[in-house]
Amino acid sequence: MNGSDPLIIPRAQHPISRRNISSNVLKVLAHLRRNGHTAYIVGGGVRDLLLGRRPKDMDVVTDATPARIKKIFRNCRLVGRRFRLAHVHFRDEIVEVATFRSPVEDTDDAPAEAHAGPEELPPRLAGIVKSEDGQILRDNVFGTPEQDARRRDFTLNALFYNIDDFAIIDYVGGYQDIQDRRIRSIGDPNQRFIEDPVRMIRAVRFAAALGFTLDAETHAALLAHRGLIVKASSERMFEEVRKLLLLGSARPIFELLHATGLFTLVFPVAQAALPEGEGGWYYEHLRRVLDWVDARVAAGEAVDLALLFALMFGPLIERRAGDLQGDEPMSAVTAYKQTVGEFVAEMAPSVRIPNIVGLGIRDILSNQWRFHRNQGRRAARLLRMPVFADAWTYFRLIHGSTGRGPELCAWWESFLQGQAVPESAAAAAGFAPPAKRRRRRRRRGRRGPGEGPAAPPNGEPAEGWTGSGLSF
Repeated sequence: MNGSDPLIIPRAQHPISRRNISSNVLKVLAHLRRNGHTAYIVGGGVRDLLLGRRPKDMDVVTDATPARIKKIFRNCRLVGRRFRLAHVHFRDEIVEVATFRSPVEDTDDAPAEAHAGPEELPPRLAGIVKSEDGQILRDNVFGTPEQDARRRDFTLNALFYNIDDFAIIDYVGGYQDIQDRRIRSIGDPNQRFIEDPVRMIRAVRFAAALGFTLDAETHAALLAHRGLIVKASSERMFEEVRKLLLLGSARPIFELLHATGLFTLVFPVAQAALPEGEGGWYYEHLRRVLDWVDARVAAGEAVDLALLFALMFGPLIERRAGDLQGDEPMSAVTAYKQTVGEFVAEMAPSVRIPNIVGLGIRDILSNQWRFHRNQGRRAARLLRMPVFADAWTYFRLIHGSTGRGPELCAWWESFLQGQAVPESAAAAAGFAPPAKRRRRRRRRGRRGPGEGPAAPPNGEPAEGWTGSGLSF
């Protein structure tokens, strides 16, 4: 669609009902309308409702400026620099409200009063700022509903839902693309990927998670400009990667990232182990691990990020640590402190892994040897460590089917069933809470002069690996 008149899809021709829309979102829309403003639901919420999916959240877009929104809603907070947004706070939900924005190429035509001024944003943060190679660093120029639709990334994310007449407003052909299950960039995809390389990651995420296909022009542009992904903010990329892997579609997302050549650009540590094309031990390893992650997400269970990264990249890190220990005698903790530090540093230019996640990866990997040393009190000591649940999950999934793995897994399962395992650790390790053990009565005896409680056996401090304060 290239004209200025949008396609209007009336209520009788689409499945969206107010019953499926958050009451807080409806309150925000109604309050903006009562104050004389246009306001629509936009983006992923409309897309998901059309697909019969339950939206994770619903965003609102309006002609009111951020400062005006803040005056209308007392429970509002302005956030963001790259995009200035309003968050309207309710007890159980935050509704995000944005102002209609203008595409980069239309900024000269945007109404003068639509530009962000001192009331909305400090002058040094107002307007559009681009890098030398065309990447948008900041975008705070306001516009019309049509301009706002055309500045969005893909057509399926540019539909408006009008609560006034319950119709869908489509300026870019997104309604038909959803019917055809197609991901299509709005405007020239080459220019859009140059402006924001993270859009390539989003294209893959939407296609894989929704079971859509990439439009031919969008796919060609992605292949041509995939190298630009290394210029994206590494902090922003960490958040995108977190979404990719915990969405519930991690395996198909990985397969499409690999097919487009993006995976090893985002995760350069996998370059040597993951040649082009399907197959190979590491390719199959990632598919198996991500199947497990998707199953956990589908069951509504949390997956710790440190465990997730350890499962994905642990076999590569373990090989490095083994080589390091073979070259010179050193403890597992020392070897993994060095190799996990190298892993985090190697990832930093593309995906900045937080220090606490890196420490968690180290703790999981550096304690794997303890599952082989289960004599005497060693098993009970490992069980008391905060990292036990994640370390045990890693051992079962990665080492449980090789070498002594099956034998050791059987021993540990038997041991755990007979121990007073903390309920949280038992759940994470895949066991039902054990029956409570009978408490032995302590015989009271007379103390001699100066005697106190017995000292702990061996006088050793409790062992623990997390929260050590070590950094890379």
